[in-house]
Amino acid sequence: MKAVRFHKTGDARVLRYEDADRPTAAAGEVLIRVAASAYNPADGGLRGGFLPIPITLPHTPGYDVSGTVDAVGDRVSALAVGDTVVGFIPMAGDGGAAEYVVAPADSFVAAPTRIALADAAGLPSVGLTAWQALFDAGDLKAGQRVLINGAGGPVGGYAVQLAKRAGAHVIATASPRSAEIVSANGADEIIDHTTTSVLDAVTEPVDVLLNLAPITQEGFTALAARVRDGGVVVSTTPQVPTPSDERRGVRAVTVFVHPDAEVLAELVRLIDDGDLRVDISERVALRELPELHRRADAGEVHGKVVVIPPASA
Repeated sequence: MKAVRFHKTGDARVLRYEDADRPTAAAGEVLIRVAASAYNPADGGLRGGFLPIPITLPHTPGYDVSGTVDAVGDRVSALAVGDTVVGFIPMAGDGGAAEYVVAPADSFVAAPTRIALADAAGLPSVGLTAWQALFDAGDLKAGQRVLINGAGGPVGGYAVQLAKRAGAHVIATASPRSAEIVSANGADEIIDHTTTSVLDAVTEPVDVLLNLAPITQEGFTALAARVRDGGVVVSTTPQVPTPSDERRGVRAVTVFVHPDAEVLAELVRLIDDGDLRVDISERVALRELPELHRRADAGEVHGKVVVIPPASA
């Protein structure tokens, strides 16, 4: 089969489009014929050797996967050959930037039927991140005010939709490039952070501050002052500590996405019910993945990109 792998860590030039052995499903695993994998910034971090996740070289990136079950291992009863599925598979193992991938069966749920199977690969880790940040960490409730800093990215897209659907008043920061889609996702207020100070624009306290964008420690601390007493600051950017304020009862939570098949299945249900959009900005062929990594490293990739192997092209 064709796969993209790296045999050593480094910049995008270490990625090779090459032949690899088709894996076989062990007990508890399934073999997936890949419809698509999705690119995530953590793929670049793994390739560069920046993330403390133990991988075995050569390594195939792509931990968000959609596809069709091609074979099942022993002790797998929930899935059958021919099932279309989507999953967030373990990052330490080989990923879906290939024609086939093997992963634990419990990583997968039934794929949405309302959208193309390849596009479903754009859902798992970013959709789960948004859900876990808003509801598990932020405990967001109907009637509350949430400020989503960095709403124009893939996680932000789901966060705006989910917060709005939950009955929150959604204030979102976005650049002109992403303002239209942020509006379509349901934001009540949009702040153009390229021309307007977010601190000046947010004049009333918010219950939840969700930071999804690069930010300085000073800027994050100032923004956290807009959170009401007893509120919460949530962040997906561990490079900068998430600020709390114990005096005012403002707690801080840094979110690291984790698998949750039950929530992933709920996100799929929302898609099939027409209550959640999946926005794909690009669809690229598997052989183009090294160039995609190069562009991402240069800051030239915006939105969610899915990578399609030759068997699904």
